[in-house]
Amino acid sequence: MSTLPDPLALLRSRNYIVLLVIAAIIGAPVSAAAYFFLALVSKLQGWIFTDLPKGVGFHAEPLWWPILPLLLAGVLVALTIKYLPGKGGHSPADGFKAGAGPPSPRELPGIVLAALATLSLGVVLGPEAPLIALGGGLGVLAVKLVKRDAPARTQAAVAAAGSFAAISTLLGSPLTGAFLLMEAAGLGGTMMQVVLVPGLLAAGVGSLVFVGLNAWTGLGTFSLAIPGLPHVGAPTFGEFGWALAIGLLAVPFGMGIRWLGLFLRPYVERRMVLFTPLVGLAVAGLAIAFAAGTGKGSSEVLFSGQSALGPFVDHAASYTVGALVLLLVCKGIAYGVSLSSFRGGPTFPALFLGAAGGVALSHLPGLPLVDGVAMGIAAMSVVMLRLPLTSVLLASLLLASDGLAVMPLVIVAVVVAYVLSARLTPSPAAAAPAATGPPGGAGPAAAAPQPAAPAAAAGRQPAAGPASPPAAGPAGSSDLPAKSPPS
Repeated sequence: MSTLPDPLALLRSRNYIVLLVIAAIIGAPVSAAAYFFLALVSKLQGWIFTDLPKGVGFHAEPLWWPILPLLLAGVLVALTIKYLPGKGGHSPADGFKAGAGPPSPRELPGIVLAALATLSLGVVLGPEAPLIALGGGLGVLAVKLVKRDAPARTQAAVAAAGSFAAISTLLGSPLTGAFLLMEAAGLGGTMMQVVLVPGLLAAGVGSLVFVGLNAWTGLGTFSLAIPGLPHVGAPTFGEFGWALAIGLLAVPFGMGIRWLGLFLRPYVERRMVLFTPLVGLAVAGLAIAFAAGTGKGSSEVLFSGQSALGPFVDHAASYTVGALVLLLVCKGIAYGVSLSSFRGGPTFPALFLGAAGGVALSHLPGLPLVDGVAMGIAAMSVVMLRLPLTSVLLASLLLASDGLAVMPLVIVAVVVAYVLSARLTPSPAAAAPAATGPPGGAGPAAAAPQPAAPAAAAGRQPAAGPASPPAAGPAGSSDLPAKSPPS
């Protein structure tokens, strides 16, 4: 009787030790590149929306100001998608996808340019997807520079480590980024161990680099955090009722946002250079409408909400219920139309909208502010991302010392929202004839994807040629050569 290969043979091999060394080495430059990319985005946002209006003679940003940068964003992103390789990365309306593989080196410039224009000019998308693609692409590039004939599994593992390093502290903790990448890529079993260890190592190195660069440059940490929240007590029976309600309410809201993005996308793609700037103008109009109606800044609607989330929750008492409802409507629509046309990540706008919904509902009896924010963040995250474990972890770690206390409520809200959204989403077979983009993250009821490198979650379009998945074959196969370790 033949003996099956040992699935843990790769973990015990000398080549795997070499792979860990490569992951540790690649983590430092990739995380440094991610740090300075985020710093550049932050500086450009401040210059375009604060310094430039004052520089041309205004005392502050005029009400109509968002029209100019959002129109420019539409032009730049459309030209990048149309004329540069890689189409600027994958469409965020599809959510996080597995199986597309990391971008090739020639596709990286288009991904970086499209993300830079999207993020710095006010579009309602986040930086996590471009950073995942950037980290994976730089990891593959590093392997090819050192060993052009490196096996596909080596490239996939190093690409995954690069993605781990790139978002090592963006979501507040390396563990949150690890869960996001593994869950999005559908990794499990032995392959999760194979990819997880070098990925965590690269993320740990990346976190140290982020901290060191912040201390050296003073540019900021760029990590998601909500500091200074009041302490919450043990959950009550009434709060569990609110968990059910918030899970239910998040489903039509989140699915409506996704439907808007998927509905508009085929129309935009037919005449991208014309319609993408018009979508940018629509985002600007929504921001102007909110600012005019509430007296708040247009930045509440614009951008991903990553840096605004903490201050928003801290100053929640300054928002009336009407202002919160208008914020949910304007930013929700702006988020949906941004998904249809631009390039970025879907995570942070979902977090901000979930927090805003929780703050609005906390005006009703029986729902404390912190509990509402936690459950809103988790429920909106799972509806938009279809990643239940990541959604629970995001909400729990984001609230620091309150995270353990609210975790039971968060779990209930996530389960309700996840199951209901899955049941209401058409099956892939029914949705396939109408699909205009690559299949993947748009449907939560999709069959389990083949395990792939986590870098695939935000990489190129599948048409560009997927990399070999790391799970193709047993973990003990010879994809990592026994005689010549990757170097």
